[in-house]
Amino acid sequence: MWSLKVVATTRGINGNVFVIAKAVVPLVLPPHPPSPRTVFALRSEFVKITLDLEFMEEFCDFLQWLGADMSIKILASLENPTDLVRASAVSSSWRRFIVMNGLAKQLCIRMFPEVSSVAHVIEVNDRIEPLQIRHETSMEWSRLEREHRVYAFLARGLTTFMRKDCILEAIVASSTDNYPQESIHHTLEPGDRVDQRASYWSSEGAVDPAVPETLVYKLVANLCVITEIHIHPFQAYFQFGFPIYSAKAVRFRLGHLKPAYEIENDMKDESTAALRFIRDNVVWTYTSPSFPMAQESRLQRFKLPEPALCIGGILQIELLGRVQKQEMDEKYYICVSHVQVVGRPLSPAFDADIMDPSGKCTLKYYSDADYCCSPIKNCEAEASNSPSRFRSFTASIRGWEQMIFNTLLGGGIMVGNDDSDVDDDEDDDDEVIE
Repeated sequence: MWSLKVVATTRGINGNVFVIAKAVVPLVLPPHPPSPRTVFALRSEFVKITLDLEFMEEFCDFLQWLGADMSIKILASLENPTDLVRASAVSSSWRRFIVMNGLAKQLCIRMFPEVSSVAHVIEVNDRIEPLQIRHETSMEWSRLEREHRVYAFLARGLTTFMRKDCILEAIVASSTDNYPQESIHHTLEPGDRVDQRASYWSSEGAVDPAVPETLVYKLVANLCVITEIHIHPFQAYFQFGFPIYSAKAVRFRLGHLKPAYEIENDMKDESTAALRFIRDNVVWTYTSPSFPMAQESRLQRFKLPEPALCIGGILQIELLGRVQKQEMDEKYYICVSHVQVVGRPLSPAFDADIMDPSGKCTLKYYSDADYCCSPIKNCEAEASNSPSRFRSFTASIRGWEQMIFNTLLGGGIMVGNDDSDVDDDEDDDDEVIE
């Protein structure tokens, strides 16, 4: 078995050479390839790509020498969207090859298979361009270039990660014991007491401890990358023995509304109507494995096996099984004081419109958006948690890398920083359940 080693490097202003990408691709070759070792180098203003291969002839374009299939396999081995964009800047022929074969979209699909549901791409901007009469081939090329640009920025947004609470609002719970005193809306509060009163959601009581419950939330954007869900079971400090009403296990589902449907505000106050609406009009596209929940009064962190891309912005928490019985009525309950969804919203730069019940959608890219939902920081927080010199240095490096990325693609958004963590300091001691 032979292999092709691809090393992409770039030269800085001071003359230093930096490796920007490496890929090793297996090749199926004739039984007796030429033995002399040759080194091939292709240079451009931006990138130099060096290929070490024992059978390659000197000074030829390896895209032409290897053919389309093997070249796609090599370029598809790049995992960083910046590397793919730099490769497209090597020459006009390389750019045409990458754009024509939709390699930026393929990269996004490899990262998150949910991207395969995108049927159309729209680039929205406020610029007024003069009307031009174009041939059909020119229009097709413009479409391919637009898709390449949008998917490249999407891939960058998916990899440049920051932690943020992604819940916008609570929609409905499968049951509520005392509404509104114990409604799902209280789970958005970070503590279990508000104004000296207990703040939590409580299910209705059940004789059977196997009866499940569900909590449904709307996320802050139609496109969110979710990594963790945090849940704090409620401890009834006002009951004898201070019982903790946790669940036995928990599972998570992500999905979207069917097209042409919206959740009305007055429906959220009527749990029966809201539950019926969710059951009939939400399509679930992702279901996590089940995680055991501890009967402990603390914020428990449930980390998904892999980050999940939610297209549609609906999250359901399934609470499986009950462990605590209330003494006064001999029934089992589940109570939750706080829920937090940690991930990366891709708004306002990206949005998605669901086209049909199968989940096919239109991806919208707003090229004039300033940030991909960078966290809002107040002055007091910055003063008390000023970043270290190392974090400032790494942030500046990311800024330069993003500027180069935007320049190679012909301008675009600055994908926000990834220095923001959700309660990192106070949650460091909490258990992460995988």
